[in-house]
Amino acid sequence: MSIWETWLRGIAAAGIAGGANGVITGFAAVGIDPAHFNLEAGLHPTLAIAGVSAGMSAIIGVAAYLKQSPLPGGS
Repeated sequence: MSIWETWLRGIAAAGIAGGANGVITGFAAVGIDPAHFNLEAGLHPTLAIAGVSAGMSAIIGVAAYLKQSPLPGGS
């Protein structure tokens, strides 16, 4: 496996891990604010906060990976 493949796999892993963390955080909102985020009132607000949280957490995970492992050097 080339260094680029390893690096891209690391990027993907960081994004997936961050996204998964964001989904869990989004669904934790049900316990924090059940008046707004509950399954009886509709799933849309809960899925919306889970999606936004997943996206933001994935970005943070990828940024942290890039800080640790910037683009592989040429030459």
